[in-house]
Amino acid sequence: MNRDAEDVNEDEYEPQSRRKLNKILRYFPLIPRFQRLFMSSKTADFMTWHHDQRMDDGLLRHPADSLTWKSFDNKFSSFASDPWSVRLGLASDGFNPFKIMSTSYSTWPVVLVPHNLPPWLCMKQSSLILSMIIPGEKGPGNDIDIYLQPLIEELKKLWAGVETYDVLRKDNFYLHAALLWTINDFTAYANLSG
Repeated sequence: MNRDAEDVNEDEYEPQSRRKLNKILRYFPLIPRFQRLFMSSKTADFMTWHHDQRMDDGLLRHPADSLTWKSFDNKFSSFASDPWSVRLGLASDGFNPFKIMSTSYSTWPVVLVPHNLPPWLCMKQSSLILSMIIPGEKGPGNDIDIYLQPLIEELKKLWAGVETYDVLRKDNFYLHAALLWTINDFTAYANLSG
C-alpha cells in the first residue's frame, strides 16, 4: 500500500499497544518421560523395585510401607498387582526467583516424584520430574486448577494405560500411573485443594 495516497487510514499506522499476557504456563509432557524410564536399561529395573525387591518387615522405610499405599492397593487390586504401575507424589510451591522481596514476581514449579523407585533414588534430584512451571507477577492462587488441566489430562491417560516398551522384558506393556500424594506447605495446600 502506498503511504502517500490520500485515502490512507491514519489509525492503521499507529503503534499497537502491548497487551500483557494474563496466564503463562510452561508445560513439559509427562507420558514420554515415564516411557523413557522403562526404555532405559539404567532405570527400568528400579521402576519395579517396589514390587520385586522391597522388604516388608513392618518398618516404614519407603512410601510403599505406608497405610495410604496399602489402602490404595486394597481398593485397586488390578493396579497393585501390576509391577509396572507407577505411584506418584506431586510437589508444588511458589518462590521469588530474584530473591528481591520488593519485586512482585513468582515462579511455581510443579514436580512429580515416582515413588516406585528405591528409597535411595526416590527423592534424588535426578529422579524428580518437572512437569510444569507457572511464572507470573503473583502466584496462581485458586486459579491453579486452570494450570493443572494439561497434567490432569495426562494423568487420566496414564490411569487408563499407555502402551510402553520395557527394555528388560523386551516387550510392550500398558503403563498405568496414579497420583497418591501432594507434598506442599499449607499455603500451597490451600491453593491445590481449592
